[in-house]
Amino acid sequence: MKGKLKILTALVLSLSLIVLSSCSSVKPATGDQKPVLLVVSFGTSYNESRANTIEAIEKTLAAAYPGYEQRRAFTSQIIIDKLKKRDGLKIDNVTDAMKRLRSDGVKQVVVQPTHVMSGKEYDDVIAAIKPFEKYFDSIKYSLPMLISDEDYTELITVITEETKQYADDNTAVVFMGHGTEHEANATYAKLNQLLQARNFSNYLIGTVEAEPTLEDVIAETQKLAVKRVVLLPLMIVAGDHANNDMAGDEEDSWKTIFESYGYEVVPVLRGLGQYPGVRDIFVRHVQNAISG
Repeated sequence: MKGKLKILTALVLSLSLIVLSSCSSVKPATGDQKPVLLVVSFGTSYNESRANTIEAIEKTLAAAYPGYEQRRAFTSQIIIDKLKKRDGLKIDNVTDAMKRLRSDGVKQVVVQPTHVMSGKEYDDVIAAIKPFEKYFDSIKYSLPMLISDEDYTELITVITEETKQYADDNTAVVFMGHGTEHEANATYAKLNQLLQARNFSNYLIGTVEAEPTLEDVIAETQKLAVKRVVLLPLMIVAGDHANNDMAGDEEDSWKTIFESYGYEVVPVLRGLGQYPGVRDIFVRHVQNAISG
């Protein structure tokens, strides 16, 4: 009888250890657990640009919201893998970031994407996070850079002020956006229209992969009768598209093509994240998400 009791006791202890072990992967929330601000970016393998743009945004948000622990996620797995292999830099994708938040016992999360618009990348971020909502007391979704009329007004003020040294009657200031098949691509046309409505007629917006096309931009540039074209990325970082598609020396780069039309071309490799005014837009969006 005593032998059977010992065996039964051992079994109970073993089962208890198994249950405790299975639960240990999720840490219990503590009273001093800060809410988390998860900053989600597409990412870039250009280290200097990342420091000047994505990290600058992250630092601005950290200073604005010291009551939040800040974490980072990238949406491009290609960039994540490249940075890990090349630099030993480990960055979570969105799913891994959410798993880590759950494991760490975090209960309140604010998600701030640093995307330009609410296109496919933003949709993918939301889709990746939705399955985790049941594990948190609160997940609040902040917005990309360009959503409201206030956002457009602020961005126009920022980009025209930041590039005023180039803006003269002899120069077209051309911003290159990425472009998308998503309906959010209308963002570029709206920004173009608002620039013209505010008499910034020498400012033009084009895209690499959608509309307005480079051909559209060249046609508008020719109407201006200018001799110089300044090229800048309408992207958070000055990454691969800016360095190659915009400013590269290949025959199909925007720089080379504009030069073939006889223009003096000045590429400026400065991502939007470098502009303090752009970073302020994200600060405001986080506040709206927190209080909303």
